[in-house]
Amino acid sequence: QIDPKDYTFSGLKDETVGRLPGKVAGQQFIIQDCENCKIYIFDNSATITVDDCVNCQIFLGPIKGSVFFRDCKDCKCIVACQQFRTRDCRKLEVFLCCATQPIIESSTGMKFGCFQYYYPELALQFKDAGLSIFNNTWSNIHDFTPVSGENNWGLLPENAVVQDYVPLPSSEELKAVRISTDATRSIIPVTRGQRQKNSDESCLAVFFAGDYTTANARKLIDEMIGKGFQLVQTKEVSMKAEDAHRVFQQCASEFISLLEKGPVVALEFNGDGAVEGCRSTVNDIFSGTKVFVSESKASASQDVDNFYNFADMQMGM
Repeated sequence: QIDPKDYTFSGLKDETVGRLPGKVAGQQFIIQDCENCKIYIFDNSATITVDDCVNCQIFLGPIKGSVFFRDCKDCKCIVACQQFRTRDCRKLEVFLCCATQPIIESSTGMKFGCFQYYYPELALQFKDAGLSIFNNTWSNIHDFTPVSGENNWGLLPENAVVQDYVPLPSSEELKAVRISTDATRSIIPVTRGQRQKNSDESCLAVFFAGDYTTANARKLIDEMIGKGFQLVQTKEVSMKAEDAHRVFQQCASEFISLLEKGPVVALEFNGDGAVEGCRSTVNDIFSGTKVFVSESKASASQDVDNFYNFADMQMGM
């Protein structure tokens, strides 16, 4: 028998509370009327509503459906979800991983950054919540109620440090979770999203489904970032033969048979020399693996546009 009290934090003030991995196990959770609290849900859940919270610091592990913030103000959050919505909120700062376009409504002073967090159970929780670590549209915000001449949202500073916003838990019980907020360890690859690109040269790399797709994609990200390039966006999506012709153009035929094995993982890197850097890295490290990489600087921006336009249509963005 499920006791709703185990899945609710209500009416708390000046407290640190949380749930350890395995304690929520895909149920829905309610957070309401909390003030000046630190709240940590280190597990996956079905949906979460956060209502009437003031000056709270909140970590929410992977949410299979939606998270909805209503009438909250001055909160700092780290959130991973399928859908993100706010209504009548003021001054929320959110490190976000969201599979679909985040929506704000009647909300002001909203600031967003890319989710960066790690603890050992998190990868499995993402899987249990049906979320891909590569589908994160954290900066592609839709303002449902824009006001002419005003901007209700913006991006957090690029060098924003997660722990300055949501510190690690200090209570004995929650300290058991082995957390890292180091961007290089983050379960979600940290992307630039909609920030201004540093260079007019981007490169598309696409990995095909297999046992090591995630590990290979992460390895390439680490190598490219190590060489000074930036990861703009990532996507995991299923493709059909006709999609391959649209995206991979004349070399589509060599990849079509690979599409049946499952979704592809695509990465966009940016920086002067990105195409050359990516091609040489792939040749050095993944010589036995089929990877699509942009041929030249001239074709690369078209590759990126072709792929992400297709992917956005697929995902109904």
